Amino acid sequence: MIPIKDLLNKLKWDKRYKPDEYTIYYHDRFRDEMIPVDYSSIKGLEGSFMIIERDGDEVSIPLHRVNKVMKGRMLVWRRKKN
Repeated sequence: MIPIKDLLNKLKWDKRYKPDEYTIYYHDRFRDEMIPVDYSSIKGLEGSFMIIERDGDEVSIPLHRVNKVMKGRMLVWRRKKN
């Protein structure tokens, strides 16, 4: 399976994909729930973090917290369970 950072970069740079069609789900440890993020909310990838805009602020989300990526209702990537 492709690493999540590689997939996010592929969605951004490969002209065959439309990033706005994708939603990334990550685990928020404070709320203990899965949070959906539209790909368009991602401002950048820095090291092992994705930088998103949430409520007007930039927030760093560790990539190891990303659990799945959906295109509409279709699952395109899921983190392997340990």
